[in-house]
Amino acid sequence: MDVWLTWRAATEQALYGESGFYLRERPSGHFRTSVGASPVFAEAMLRELAAVDEALGRPAALDLVDMGAGEGVLAAGVLAAAPPGLRSRLRVTAVDLSPRPARLPAEVVWARAMPEGVRGLVVANEWLDNIPVDLAEQTADGPRLVLVDPADGGERLGDRPAEADLAWLDRWWPIRTAGERAEIGRPRDEAWAAVIGRLARGWAIAIDYAHSRGDRPPYGTLTGYRDGATVTPVPDGSCDITAHVALDACADAGERVGAVTTALTTQREALRALGVTGGRPPVERARDDPRGYLQALARASEEAELIAAEGFGGFGWLVQTRS
Repeated sequence: MDVWLTWRAATEQALYGESGFYLRERPSGHFRTSVGASPVFAEAMLRELAAVDEALGRPAALDLVDMGAGEGVLAAGVLAAAPPGLRSRLRVTAVDLSPRPARLPAEVVWARAMPEGVRGLVVANEWLDNIPVDLAEQTADGPRLVLVDPADGGERLGDRPAEADLAWLDRWWPIRTAGERAEIGRPRDEAWAAVIGRLARGWAIAIDYAHSRGDRPPYGTLTGYRDGATVTPVPDGSCDITAHVALDACADAGERVGAVTTALTTQREALRALGVTGGRPPVERARDDPRGYLQALARASEEAELIAAEGFGGFGWLVQTRS
């Protein structure tokens, strides 16, 4: 018998339900992220953490929270790169619904939810895009929810979205022409607002595939990933299911719960400000220090990938602070 669910309900079940994709699979086996691409990313986050430490007056305890930690690579990488004086004050929490990775350093606390009263830095790298959302399609009678059969990805239209979701669409992603689709980002706004609400002092950074109100894609961005390739998004637990994030709407939600500053930029610009430039070493170094030259050349290549405008560098960065 067919079982028709909203995309949000079906995705929740497929990713996080019993035997869901993220409870069963290692994400690195299916897609690459900035964290997994190079330790340069963790080093850049350490520099960001050092700036937060300075801004907070070097407190006795400094928090680093990794939201959607996956295999704990970012948390472990920052901890390993931290100088002894900073490392001794660090409280590192990795937040994820999956089981704790076996090789994670003992200093890293593994949690299913962000702790309250964080004082330091929160990093949510490709976390918001995996918070399930509903899809709406414009019809002659206005927006209708898109329902999906989890078994095969077949779709049909359902009821009108809830009033709160209609209000969100009207403000953040208006759809006017029949057949146009939008992903209703209100659950992401609420999730990000909860992060800001638990941040007592410091900075929170959301990094993700993103778009803004002026350039929303007319038919949405829902995508599946499996074994390193994009696939049709079927919510049967066989693949990752993701959709780009309306970071401007998340920013507004953060401000409404207490964020005092907001910056929206790209990963390219943010990492360049943190010293990740992709600059190649001078070729003369190859004569005097061939091994060092090759190492520097490899690092330059890794940096270039992280800031490439058509790849990771095109990701959106939302940075908000509380003081």
